[in-house]
Amino acid sequence: MDYRPLGRTGVSVSQLCLGAMMLGAFGNTDHDDSIKIIHRALDAGINFIDTADFYSAGESERIVAKALAGRRRENVVLATKAGLPFGEDPNQRGTSRRWLTQAVEGSLRRLGTDWIDLFQVHRLDAAVDIDETLGVLSDLVHAGKIRMFGASTVPASEIVEAQWTAERRGRERLRTEQPPYSLLARAVEYDVLPTCRRHGMGVLTYSPLAGGWLTGRYRKGHEVTGPGSDVRQRRFAALYDVTSPANAAKLDAADALGALADEAGMSLIQMAIAFVTRHPAVTSAIVGPRTMEHLDSYLAADGIRLSDDLLDRIDEIVPPGHTVNIADNMWHTSTSALDAASRRRPVGSATPF
Repeated sequence: MDYRPLGRTGVSVSQLCLGAMMLGAFGNTDHDDSIKIIHRALDAGINFIDTADFYSAGESERIVAKALAGRRRENVVLATKAGLPFGEDPNQRGTSRRWLTQAVEGSLRRLGTDWIDLFQVHRLDAAVDIDETLGVLSDLVHAGKIRMFGASTVPASEIVEAQWTAERRGRERLRTEQPPYSLLARAVEYDVLPTCRRHGMGVLTYSPLAGGWLTGRYRKGHEVTGPGSDVRQRRFAALYDVTSPANAAKLDAADALGALADEAGMSLIQMAIAFVTRHPAVTSAIVGPRTMEHLDSYLAADGIRLSDDLLDRIDEIVPPGHTVNIADNMWHTSTSALDAASRRRPVGSATPF
């Protein structure tokens, strides 16, 4: 397993990060089996685990706590997130000082630890001044509750604004970003990844298999069946409806990429993960297994190096900076800039303010 610097934090992490979203009610409800998956990942050299309070309403964090009980915790760089709704209370979400303070305490309790290595805001909250968010996160660092903090799915312009605010206001700064990145969703290559690199930020990317589209199971003329195939399709049916033109285009690209992987003598999973970790701005690719078989297929990507010729051929299928289905960029979850009200000047308005 390769280990890489997490930006300029001085911390080294494995190029594969174990994502725990599918451990718990979202996926694998068997705690003992989930713990075995975590232990297998650690034994394989992974030292980086990412979870969130949102995942199965805190159950994922509790599973991780059981797996790390004892001395294993000392050797793991533990990351969690907060910001997405955690309950019906309208104040149990977002990035206010009130909620983030409570959220960190809740995560510490569920994780059974005295500190969180990397605490991330799941999304920046447009309703909260960025200085307010950076202020409370800085205070949590100074209090020893968290070692460093970052964010997830943040557009490049907001990353720059956060860095500028931290410098001007004397705050601790965002040290990491967690964006979606895969062979089918490459928009972050255009500005997010270069921006993170310029600011010395670590990058842990999620969904390297594009939500399952790059597992090799989505091929033309093949019906997707088998254990677990209905879990994802039932919960996010629209994302897998191939009658949609955007998803049909994803199927075309996934099929072509699968054929290319076959020709190169590797699985599509191996090629997809190796592609993500090849980018110079990427520190780790988050892999989120639901079963031991899933984990083993991800670990098989360790040590795979894609040639320049193969990367060039990938670019011919999905060009650099291009996302096949724009919904996979996930920016619509973190910005209102594309809403109709934000794009249309009111009739008779002389100023945008």
